[in-house]
Amino acid sequence: MSSSTSDKPPGLRTGTLGTADISFFVVSAAAPLTVMAGVAPIALVLGGIGAPAGYLLAGITLAVFAVGFTTMSRHIRSGGAFYAYIAQGLGKPLGIAAALVAMVGYNGMEIGVYGLLGSATADTAGALGGTDPPWLPIALAGLLVIWYGGYRSIDFGAKVLGVLLVAETGILVLLAGGVLLKGGANGLSLASFAPGNVLVPGTVAVLAFAFSAFTGFESTVIYRREARDPARTIPRATYIAVGFLGLFYAFVVWTVIQAFGDDQVVAAAAGDTGGLFFAVITTYVGPWAADLMHVFIVTSIIASLLVFHNAINRYALALAEEGVLPAALGRIHPRHRSPYVAGLAQSLLGAGVVLGFAAAGADPYTQLLLWVNTPGMLGLMALMLLAALAVVRYFRRVPHREGALRTLVAPATAAVLLAVAIWLVASKVALFTGASPTVNTVLVAVVPAVLVLGLLLAYRLRRTRPEVYAHFAEEPPTDPHAEPPGTANPHPNPDPHAEGADPSCPQPPTSSSSTPASVPPNRAATPLSPSATD
Repeated sequence: MSSSTSDKPPGLRTGTLGTADISFFVVSAAAPLTVMAGVAPIALVLGGIGAPAGYLLAGITLAVFAVGFTTMSRHIRSGGAFYAYIAQGLGKPLGIAAALVAMVGYNGMEIGVYGLLGSATADTAGALGGTDPPWLPIALAGLLVIWYGGYRSIDFGAKVLGVLLVAETGILVLLAGGVLLKGGANGLSLASFAPGNVLVPGTVAVLAFAFSAFTGFESTVIYRREARDPARTIPRATYIAVGFLGLFYAFVVWTVIQAFGDDQVVAAAAGDTGGLFFAVITTYVGPWAADLMHVFIVTSIIASLLVFHNAINRYALALAEEGVLPAALGRIHPRHRSPYVAGLAQSLLGAGVVLGFAAAGADPYTQLLLWVNTPGMLGLMALMLLAALAVVRYFRRVPHREGALRTLVAPATAAVLLAVAIWLVASKVALFTGASPTVNTVLVAVVPAVLVLGLLLAYRLRRTRPEVYAHFAEEPPTDPHAEPPGTANPHPNPDPHAEGADPSCPQPPTSSSSTPASVPPNRAATPLSPSATD
């Protein structure tokens, strides 16, 4: 081996993840079991038996977004994903601001969930063993587990997530199968999808919950450098994740409706919000299955934490390679090929936030989870909106062979639908947090405040570090997994008038590179409390 090769710093493990692996990452981030057991009963109370259609509508909206999103992924090869798309389409200032929003959003989605891990594990211990352990040691132990999962290789994480995802989806399939085999309470009905039950005022609130249930699906592009044949793997994984989540959520909620009957399910959900799913699986499968569901809720949360941890690490790695974050965060482990320094920094940040909330005497569920998670969710939705707008502008500026449906119609439609979705979530934020109007105002204001701060930092970077600013979010010079000629524009930034472009160099050298929704903070009715029926 030549000395130049041996001295070359290690990179991420390329060509490792297939479509199934990335799909596991994305679906695990959404935490289907926790979303269903924890949030779907609230959706039933608010939207009635038409709630399943809300999940389908949210899935359709995000599938429309995925059309332009995955088309952009064939042209923009940077590991920066969202911020790279936004920088290329809407300009470097918004791209840098988007990078800051992404870091705040993904950290918010992950760190807050340690509170849920602590409270859910304590509830599970109470349901199965009659004990009541403190939440803080559980959350800190979870931090260590997640740090180790991120420290190991990405294929190790994919295997772990595959097992955990099969467990949590399997228990929901078992629940649904029990209901269908016994014909429900009064026979099976499709009334949930009748227009008269869908087009009701409560559907607006259901949509707000439904959109939050898909959080994390957009993370497919973060793993581009580690994917096999990313031009095909990334779009396939994205569509599989969105399609699976939308259909699976709607199906599971519909089967729970059948378990009680169209006339009784809303009253049952209102009377025992936290125990609804446990009551169904106890009645139609058996108490042993309810015990398993308690355990798998905890593993569902762990899977979601690991996915967001990995996503944050790769964003930090990309920004370190850009020169925006300290270079140390860009170090790759020589054996595991993981961004281990970024992972350690993220775990230390999480530990600081968790310990800070604990020192203040905050509740792990109603405050640590809800107050930290909600701005994170809004931040990721804002990134999707900006990315949809970036797709439209990018393909208006550069020559390409993509059709208008992918580059204009779908992303423009998605931008409108996402704007409506953000408004729905922001206007119904009290349903997520159960907090005071003052707290809710602050939580909603976090994302626009971070975006403004990011713009100010971008202009400062342009003035004080022009060389970093000039090369921000530019494309890597080569890609071993590049598409065959003719399938995408070979020059990622051919417009000589584009911001930061060098007319003499059409391809300048550059850097390379759900959690569950929250429920109202009635601890007596939280989905993770032991049900009287089990």
